[in-house]
Amino acid sequence: MRHLNYTHLLYFWTVAREGSIARASEVLHLTPQTISGQLKLLEEAVGEPLFNRVGRGLAMTETGQVVNQYADEIFMLGAELTQRVKSKQALIPTTLNVGIVNSIPKLIALRILEPALSLEDPLRVVCREGDLERLLGDLAVHKLDLVISDRSIPTGISVKAYNHPLGESGVSFFAHTSIAANYQQNFPQSLDAAPILLPATESPMRRVLEDWFDNVEVSPRVVAEFDDSALLKAFGEAALGVYPAPTAIAEEVCSMYHSVELGKIDTLRESYFAISPERKLKHPAVLQITERARERLAS
Repeated sequence: MRHLNYTHLLYFWTVAREGSIARASEVLHLTPQTISGQLKLLEEAVGEPLFNRVGRGLAMTETGQVVNQYADEIFMLGAELTQRVKSKQALIPTTLNVGIVNSIPKLIALRILEPALSLEDPLRVVCREGDLERLLGDLAVHKLDLVISDRSIPTGISVKAYNHPLGESGVSFFAHTSIAANYQQNFPQSLDAAPILLPATESPMRRVLEDWFDNVEVSPRVVAEFDDSALLKAFGEAALGVYPAPTAIAEEVCSMYHSVELGKIDTLRESYFAISPERKLKHPAVLQITERARERLAS
């Protein structure tokens, strides 16, 4: 790839946002011919087409989408720089890029990350959600500073990273107030044949729950499975089934999702980890997260 001309990049970014060269020319106060010529030079520098023509408009190619993502970040930082210079603010916020495994309840993620925002120095937390393997890949190439997970690094993953235990919580079962009375008495036997909402089969908690169902000899009727814990609770709020959640956030779950805690199972434990590329943590925000997590996850 040849040297990148940022003026060409600005023209490309504007065309991508406006959807056509004609509209971009109006925004930039340039002729369409000028913009077309500059786009061609950028494509030559990149080595691949950035747009495909679709009818009268333009659609970004896969390469164009990648270039646009970087352009978004470049021009966003440029706007921040201009604003900061104008406001004469001395402190530049540190950015902490955090990956959150999508099976972790959002309220748990909040409890883990919230202490980092109480630091004296300004901090911006950027959260990305996904499966553990993909997030570890981003950690390996330094797109992320930290991964919050409900399981430790899997064996066989060739990523140089380290587990830092954050704590654990028991598991409770909940039901919307409109159906809770059906399952409160004689818990957990009341779960036999009950409609239930569960994490997806690959979730660590799913396997633990299934073993517990076998031990207490109940067979609930699985009506839906979820990768996303917030979506699971949304279905629970719609009274579509009983659902599990960490005991540590029982009060919030009952309040936010209009639910009742049917019972808690202390023998079921969900563990949480901070995964970093460092064996010894140094980042002040990460140190704050790990030091405060245990007390904030107690249940």
